Amino acid sequence: TGGMGCRVKDYLYWLYYQYQLVTCSYVLEPWEQSMFHTITVTVLAMVVYTAYVFVPIHVRLALEEIIF
Repeated sequence: TGGMGCRVKDYLYWLYYQYQLVTCSYVLEPWEQSMFHTITVTVLAMVVYTAYVFVPIHVRLALEEIIF
């Protein structure tokens, strides 16, 4: 029993477990984990935002250089 929702939940838990293993964050104390996750999410958000804002500009300029 459980169905699709249970599988998705298990998969997300597995991904989080893999993240903890790769970053070794499972050995940190709870307050350290909180700080580590906050910093990680902040840096990831900044990278995604920067890519969203600046990559299209650079691609457009590169294509204009190639075409003209």
